[in-house]
Amino acid sequence: MVSFTHFVQDPIAQFAALVALALIARILARGHSGTRFSANVVFFALLTVLLVSNSVAPWIGDTTAEDLTHHIFIGLAKATWWIGGAMTLVSGVRLFLIFERKPREGRLIQDLLVGLIYSGAALAVIAFVFSLPVGTLIATSGVFAIVLGLALQSTLNDVFSGIALNLGRPYTVGDWIALEDGVQGRVVETNWRATHLLNNTNDLIIVPNSALAKARLTNLTGTDEIHGATITVRLLPTRPPAVVEEAMKTVLLSANCILTSPPPSVSIVGVDSSAIEVELAFKVSNLSRASAARNEIYDLVFRHAKAAGLQLGAPHGAQADAIQSSDGIKHPGTAWRLLNSIALFSTLTEDEMESLAASMKRLTFKKDMVIAPQDASMTSLMIVRSGVVVVEKQTEESCEELTRLAPGDLFGERGVLMGTPETARIRALTFVVVYEISKDHLATVMHDRPSLSDELGQLLAKRMQSEEHLGTGRDKEASGQPTSLAERIRHLFEVPHTLKK
Repeated sequence: MVSFTHFVQDPIAQFAALVALALIARILARGHSGTRFSANVVFFALLTVLLVSNSVAPWIGDTTAEDLTHHIFIGLAKATWWIGGAMTLVSGVRLFLIFERKPREGRLIQDLLVGLIYSGAALAVIAFVFSLPVGTLIATSGVFAIVLGLALQSTLNDVFSGIALNLGRPYTVGDWIALEDGVQGRVVETNWRATHLLNNTNDLIIVPNSALAKARLTNLTGTDEIHGATITVRLLPTRPPAVVEEAMKTVLLSANCILTSPPPSVSIVGVDSSAIEVELAFKVSNLSRASAARNEIYDLVFRHAKAAGLQLGAPHGAQADAIQSSDGIKHPGTAWRLLNSIALFSTLTEDEMESLAASMKRLTFKKDMVIAPQDASMTSLMIVRSGVVVVEKQTEESCEELTRLAPGDLFGERGVLMGTPETARIRALTFVVVYEISKDHLATVMHDRPSLSDELGQLLAKRMQSEEHLGTGRDKEASGQPTSLAERIRHLFEVPHTLKK
């Protein structure tokens, strides 16, 4: 019993037990920064109490010990105290960056602080444990530092450039930046050597900090996520610039991927004998949607230009050739061209296309006129010839806009092909011209070629799957099921299953 009490009161045994408990705590706290920080604080506090209670001051170099064992213990305890203090500070730095939710952004600053803390602890151990003159040691290592600095010149350049970039903060993690050489991407990490960018193709671009500090860069993110973009279009001067401007305003009005506030704008930036040059400026909710918005605008420019009788011009310096479509010569009718531009009717033969085109009727609707009310059962397919149509869901509290339709888009297919009512109101946003295909004329073509129901079912299923994100409330039973849609179309049109050739 006496020996055990002596063992417990022995400071060396206490020190060994404290170190063992600290190692166990670090193993158990692996992956938990908060728990590790708490364990380091408790260990450092208990070790301080243990040393002070035994008249050991870790910050004093000169110490006396009774024997060699106690001398080694004091030196080891001092070194452990300084290292424990450094570990407590380091865990505090890491915990602060995690609480600030910037663990990746602060990687460079974190590494520098950790390096300074451990370097200071190492110098303290040299001074207060080994009683060596630190100043002389630093002075005599100057030559070695110069040689090492010359050898690591490129790396040190990256390090100090990274420090300057972090202090200046021209960008943060999550910002989209573009360099003068055309490289652009979203900043995902900044460390002591380089900055990592993730581009649109999901490739990781690593740019050295020294090159980034010298480059002229553009922060595309700005103060918020809204991003502006412009598109330049050249059109042949066959119509007055005012007509061209109005047509391009209709393009922006029919777009679904751009923001309506702040409103987009159209500017005539040049007029000469070869083309009228127009700039379309718009904004998107974030940079990742800019590419989809540009693709949509280009598609709408093509469709609205055809609807308005405008022709795209040649690029600067290119020879403008007169291009005339052979389809336009053989089938000059507007109805035939509309059918030919819609994927839903791409499976029709030329004779079937001409039969439908001959039966189509031209209808006009004034601005804000309701074409089809909500819950109405449409008996005709409607193809937009010109103008913009808006589809909006009405509730007792509000009216939610779902999508906008442009020339070449069709509506009413739910009622004609599936026999279900419209789940949203369809309204003319501008003066609109549409062409109507009656259900009876479509049935005639389908009876002549029953396989058309399968083709229409497949195309309609793809169309409905692509529109699910609009929340138009389409039948979940039929959505995405080509076979079910084809069966419903056959049943509705009384089309036999036997194929006719």
